[in-house]
Amino acid sequence: MHKPLPLECTSLSFRGFQYAQTMIFAIEEINNSTDLLPGISLGYKMYDNCDSITRSVKVALLLTNGNEVVSAPTEAPCNRPAEVQAIIGGTSSSPCMAIGTVIGHFYISQISPSATCTCLSDKTKYPSFLRTIPSDYYQSRALAQLVKHFGWTWVGGIRSNDDYGNNGMATFTEAAQQLGICLEYSVSFFRADPPDKIKKIIDIIKASTSKVIVAFLLHVDMDVVLNALSHHNVTGYQWVGSESWIIDFQIGEKDTHHILDGAIGLFIPKAQVSGLKEFILDVKQLSLSSNELFTEFWETLFNCKFKRSNSSAENQRECTGHEDLTGVKNSYTDMSLMPLFNNIYKGVYAVAHALHNLLGCNKTCDYKVQLDPLMILQHIRKIQFKTKERDEVYFDENGDPPAKYEIINWQPTENGIVDFVTVGLYDASLPADKQLSLQNKSLFWSQNSQQVPVSVCSEKCPPGTRKVLQKGKPVCCYDCIRCAEGEISNMTDSITCEQCHHESWSNERRDACVKKEAEFLSYEEIMGVLLTAAALFGTCMTAVVAAIFFTYRTTPIVRANNSELSFLLLFSLTLCFLCSLTFIGRPSEWSCMLRHTAFGITFVLCISCVLGKTIVVLMAFRATLPGSNVMKWFGPAQQRLSVVAFTLIQVVICILWLTISPPFPFKNFTQFKDKIILECALGSAVGFWAVLGYIGLLAILCFILAFLARKLPDNFNEAKLITFSMLIFCAVWMTFIPAYVSSPGKFSVAVEIFAILASSYGLLICIFLPKCYIILLKPEKNTKKNMMGK
Repeated sequence: MHKPLPLECTSLSFRGFQYAQTMIFAIEEINNSTDLLPGISLGYKMYDNCDSITRSVKVALLLTNGNEVVSAPTEAPCNRPAEVQAIIGGTSSSPCMAIGTVIGHFYISQISPSATCTCLSDKTKYPSFLRTIPSDYYQSRALAQLVKHFGWTWVGGIRSNDDYGNNGMATFTEAAQQLGICLEYSVSFFRADPPDKIKKIIDIIKASTSKVIVAFLLHVDMDVVLNALSHHNVTGYQWVGSESWIIDFQIGEKDTHHILDGAIGLFIPKAQVSGLKEFILDVKQLSLSSNELFTEFWETLFNCKFKRSNSSAENQRECTGHEDLTGVKNSYTDMSLMPLFNNIYKGVYAVAHALHNLLGCNKTCDYKVQLDPLMILQHIRKIQFKTKERDEVYFDENGDPPAKYEIINWQPTENGIVDFVTVGLYDASLPADKQLSLQNKSLFWSQNSQQVPVSVCSEKCPPGTRKVLQKGKPVCCYDCIRCAEGEISNMTDSITCEQCHHESWSNERRDACVKKEAEFLSYEEIMGVLLTAAALFGTCMTAVVAAIFFTYRTTPIVRANNSELSFLLLFSLTLCFLCSLTFIGRPSEWSCMLRHTAFGITFVLCISCVLGKTIVVLMAFRATLPGSNVMKWFGPAQQRLSVVAFTLIQVVICILWLTISPPFPFKNFTQFKDKIILECALGSAVGFWAVLGYIGLLAILCFILAFLARKLPDNFNEAKLITFSMLIFCAVWMTFIPAYVSSPGKFSVAVEIFAILASSYGLLICIFLPKCYIILLKPEKNTKKNMMGK
């Protein structure tokens, strides 16, 4: 077993130390196991590539050729040559690509815990590469779905200028375009870039109109960007982050200006490896080492200096080697990266399980098996096992694990420390519509807002308009142009307008026609109110007349000419006034059927009563002639029967009309270009004109009979009043037809209501008002003698 080599890096990385400790923990756990590789101890050699491609290639070549330098003698003799069977690392994509290019042709297995570039899934270029973290192929698409979920269609992009950032952002851009998301800008950045390039990026962000920035950055690059943003006071943007920095404790500590508050992004699911945290934090054993690596680590960890250190500062306290981590809080004691530690743990165990299967281990292993890198690689690809924490480990044909992510939200706490809160999940194995799920937790957004930020180039075009792209800009930038007259668009963000009255359209779709307001005679408008008031006033007036007649029902003027018909006529007039109300309001199926049938039946009942009274007048004077017994043929019973018979005919006509083709509500799109006329279609025009024609026939018959009886000798000849009322009735309905046909929209309904009310008022006033005048103001004329004066 070999100890780690000294560092050649410019600075110490606590994260690298955590990774190293995790690998050591896993190997020691396997070596102490009696179930996995019994009797076999795994050794290791550890290098820090300093995130350098050059050093990564150098180390890969050393390992491949077997010329690596051993820093310390082995503690136990090995019965096999110290051949490298697998490499666990590196931690970022570009170094992994360099290593994979070198060792791929030798089929030495390389398992990375955190290199996510999609390009590494290409087995023709990197045949021996595997990883325990999902590919950015899934992360980029998950980020695009996350952006789409919140309605952000206009975003900016900043990426690391390496394989991780460039490939990740390219995949995100492709997925975003498929979802209708546009990038206002996409800039690359590397931590070694000169200040003027960083300043240009800051200027681009400030000049942009998008309020959401997708940052596909390594944590070290994000650190530099954050410093630049703080220096230029760039705040108020919603950040969407990749897994490399979204739960980085150091970045959260450095964000003193709260620039990243409310950031949202993806990270691999939380994980726990029992005993690992305690192993990493147990640093006392390291104090016994004389290696310069641990000396530097100890000094950085406890912010002190050993006496032998050449760089000891006067103001720094001296290291004793007995310092305790209790109370120390820094990026080394932060365990938020435990999911990545778990990936290292799973990678080591994947190699162990492959060796276990290859050596045919049961209680013992077959030491005679000649190990070959290609055989080990093939067994690693096929392994499937569960860790002690019940995490299932396996690789697909590209050497990738299943893609699952937690959605992380940066939420500031009262003490100023950022809390990385899990607010949702993404599972690429589920159907597309169920992959992204957000939990019912309160999300924090930039500037501590509770409202989801808005980031669009153009607001959605409402129904009635169409999108016209702005010249030279992405498809997310457009103007909303109103549809031409006679055309509509019935959905948001329509790119075309269509004819409003297309024959294949449903009524509901036609309703969406822009600027086409539904028009009908309603109770709320002035005309509707006036007509309603006129109808109700007529009803009340009829009720008053009926009350007067009932009060003076024993007087001659009421008893003359069949008082029973008079009350029935008053009742029918009341119905005539009330039926006009069915013509007001939004047409519906029942109102359309009721309005015409109620109108037809009540008016026939009314005219039948008037016709009966007219016939009674004629019969009465015929009965005064010598030898005439005509009244016995038209007594009260015959009068009632005639009213019922005349009305029953109209009832039959209405029943046939409603049965064969009843009236129905109809939306007229053609009469006006800017309005929808809600009206009642007749259903059967024959039925409508049959109802009107029958009313006209009875009215004309009544008018003729009354006209013939107008000069009969009587101080109070009711035939004259009936003649005059029928003259008004016929005049009203004769003028109704041309007025009805020529009136547009709701005014045709108003004309029909006016005709009903005018004819009803004509009958009420002409027949009953003179009688009421005599009853109330000229009671001396209300005698039988006066009635029979001539």
